[in-house]
Amino acid sequence: MAHILLAEDDKYLSDGLSRTLRFSGHRIDVAKTGVETEAAVSACDYDLLILDIGLPIRNGFEVLTWLRSIGKTLPILILTARDTLSDRIRGLDLGANDYLCKPFDMGELEARIRALLRKEKWDNQTKVVSGNLTLDTHANQFYIESEILELTLREFKVLEYLFQNKGRLVMRDRMLDHLFNVEMEITGNALDIIMYRLRKKMEKSTCVIKTVKGLGFIIE
Repeated sequence: MAHILLAEDDKYLSDGLSRTLRFSGHRIDVAKTGVETEAAVSACDYDLLILDIGLPIRNGFEVLTWLRSIGKTLPILILTARDTLSDRIRGLDLGANDYLCKPFDMGELEARIRALLRKEKWDNQTKVVSGNLTLDTHANQFYIESEILELTLREFKVLEYLFQNKGRLVMRDRMLDHLFNVEMEITGNALDIIMYRLRKKMEKSTCVIKTVKGLGFIIE
């Protein structure tokens, strides 16, 4: 489950991709030009950019060059009809992490997205274990031993973020900012309720979520 920017000017394709990826649990924003893409990435910390080369105003190669030149490190997957070897080499040399040509299979695209997110968030681990708590990064599912931990989307995103920072204090404001980027609507009171429910659901886990009063949360 990730926040993805789709830079694609073909409305039919962008609508179809957006629906499919949202159904898979991702949050999708769409940019229709190179200028819109640059503005969106400047304003928000996306987990992934899916970038078409044939964008109006500024093409995908120009956007890619600019993003890497200002130090943006988010994973970038080029999705384009330009299938020559020279274009693929150019895209990868300019800083893209992957390159997929149109037409494409949706299953392959989703697998490539999972691989890029897994590398970015979990150092390519397909399973991340702490005590008897396991995160399957392919299925986006937590387990306590072999039992599925049934979580709402909000609960999953909170636990995933704590898990990414396990052993380190996550400041309350930073957690709220993270959830705001995921779903645009979260309050301090709602976060407290999520933490309460998570602790109840994790009573059988050897991992414990602790509150550091006035600061934030830590999972140990």
